[in-house]
Amino acid sequence: MLQVKTASIALRATARNVTASRILAASMSTVTEVKKITVIGSGLMGAGVVQVAAQSGYHVNMVDLKEDFLAKGEKIITSSLKRVAKKKYADDAAGSQKFIDDVMSRITLSTNSEKAAAESQLVIEAIVENLKTKQALFKALDAAAPQETIFVSNTSSLPIGDIASATSRLDRFAGLHFFNPVPQMKLVEIIRTAETSEDVFHTLATVTKKMGKVPVACKDTPGFIVNRLLVPYMMESLRLVERGDASMQDVDVAMKLGAGYPMGPFELMDYVGLDTIKFITEGWYKSGKGLVGDKLIAPSPLLERLVAEGNFGRKSGKGFYSYEGVGADKGKK
Repeated sequence: MLQVKTASIALRATARNVTASRILAASMSTVTEVKKITVIGSGLMGAGVVQVAAQSGYHVNMVDLKEDFLAKGEKIITSSLKRVAKKKYADDAAGSQKFIDDVMSRITLSTNSEKAAAESQLVIEAIVENLKTKQALFKALDAAAPQETIFVSNTSSLPIGDIASATSRLDRFAGLHFFNPVPQMKLVEIIRTAETSEDVFHTLATVTKKMGKVPVACKDTPGFIVNRLLVPYMMESLRLVERGDASMQDVDVAMKLGAGYPMGPFELMDYVGLDTIKFITEGWYKSGKGLVGDKLIAPSPLLERLVAEGNFGRKSGKGFYSYEGVGADKGKK
């Protein structure tokens, strides 16, 4: 098993280099020059995208509905930057503060999404996972932004084509799926619809590479790459426990020590949010292309019960495991 794990690590490193090189090489042919980026949404995901974009030299508009939301997003970014600066400038307080100030100077806070989009070459949406809400937002932005502006959604579960249908720029619309926590996670999935242009794909590959990410390409299919594989794995873990084949604690230990995963499936579901898992699987089960009625993502009685009780995982203080408090790092098993 050790040899398999070592080989797997080497293969992953090679795959990252090959994939990044292939996408970046293609991106050299035709790209839109991006100087300013607008990110709609200042929660954990939105703030994370704003941070990595600003750190990479882009000027970024962070947009949300209320000033209070923006203040929370700004706090998320400054706290994260302090951690980064502490590592980069361990014994240099002045250098550390200059780094933070430089990054923050490239971030503008706004509650006017249409004005922000009008002055940007790229708009990244990172709001609530609701199709109608996303469509309404993009319809308004479509009327305000220049026709050459690229629109992308950070959705992890909704069809990109369905979101894009609210706009008149189907060729300049794509998915750009970052992973949480954005500053630490290297992967970004670029999702192409049948209408997404080569220019848009190449531009997004170039932008994400500049952000220090490793982009991979995927068609507009439910779950894209990671979640298409990960969600059925989590659902089968639930069924394993529901059948009484193993305890959730033993399943978690087995996958960490036997497969080398950083978290077991139940720890991971608590981290993601049980309500989020339920939302994704219900959507796929009812209308996901190629997944309608598939037993891979059929409803789980255990998951249904926990969500009905309001036990969503870490964010609620209790899920499969109990936590000291919302956002606590360690669960009581």
